[in-house]
Amino acid sequence: MTVLNTTDPLPTHDHPRIDATTNVADLLQLISEKNSTAWKEIIRRYGNIVFATVRSFKLQDADTLDAVQMTWLRLAENAPQVQYPQRLAGWLTTTARRESLHILRQQAKHPTIPIDTIVDNLTAPTVDPEQHIIRRETQRMLRDLIAELPPRRRTLLQALFTENPSHYTQIAHTLQIPLGGIGPTRARALRQLRRKLHHLGLGPRSAP
Repeated sequence: MTVLNTTDPLPTHDHPRIDATTNVADLLQLISEKNSTAWKEIIRRYGNIVFATVRSFKLQDADTLDAVQMTWLRLAENAPQVQYPQRLAGWLTTTARRESLHILRQQAKHPTIPIDTIVDNLTAPTVDPEQHIIRRETQRMLRDLIAELPPRRRTLLQALFTENPSHYTQIAHTLQIPLGGIGPTRARALRQLRRKLHHLGLGPRSAP
């Protein structure tokens, strides 16, 4: 998936004066010409609207980032075709909702279970020494299963599901994938891990 990094300047050959008085139609035209200053002004004006719209769907952090990134990508693809620039806030809100709903539909088709939830389902915390040993052995087995995953998926899960998880930007740099690719990669890794657990007769009973 191609991801628009809205924090990096887009290539441009000139830098016309752009400020809070520049009309939206001109900004959209400049965006279509890959003007970084116009992008910064659009994001300054509408960034909070896009983020708040996506956040209202209560997605996980990586999925929220995906939806926000995809909303800006849609604008980059369609800036010249926006018919009513003065209604750009509504256009972005509608687009952000669509992208969020798309992610929710994908999750409904391919549900995933967080690793810490899987561990809790495998053995509940207890002070019983014997059960403590079982729990520790189960965690070891889970780590072994994660180690069997493909390198990129294994590294991603290890980076995300720790006591001090790495920042998404750092993870994306380490794995050499776009920020928007973290969510889909994580989902595939968890599905593969869940299948391994189910094959061993472990994990939630609802696992396919």
